[in-house]
Amino acid sequence: MALQDKNTGKKWKNRTVYASLEFALTGIITAFREERNLRKHAVSASLATIFGFIFSISRIEWLFLLLAIFLVIFGEIINSAIENVVDLASEYHFSMLAKNAKDMAAGAVLFISLYAVIVGLLIFLPKIWALIF
Repeated sequence: MALQDKNTGKKWKNRTVYASLEFALTGIITAFREERNLRKHAVSASLATIFGFIFSISRIEWLFLLLAIFLVIFGEIINSAIENVVDLASEYHFSMLAKNAKDMAAGAVLFISLYAVIVGLLIFLPKIWALIF
């Protein structure tokens, strides 16, 4: 069932796979443009990837590193979507439920970010340590 805009009568349904892909890519681009924290995570992900190549990490280490990177970026995009929906729904009044929803979404990103830090430390700390000593 397609949703319909009350003002324009336009239906909100993807007609093709290409349209679905276009909307998804637009969402990712919008998140990167509008969310400072997502850009910071992307810089960290780029550095981790560069270090992965420098230290020639193993295939299993790549799997864990990429899992951490994708989970953090996924979490940040979901957090941003939740914040936008909550802001839209509670635009004219303060709601403790709205605050809780936004805090929990931010907490989820913090939680997965801690996982990413642990993965990074487990992969790169021994390699850095070996270079120093």
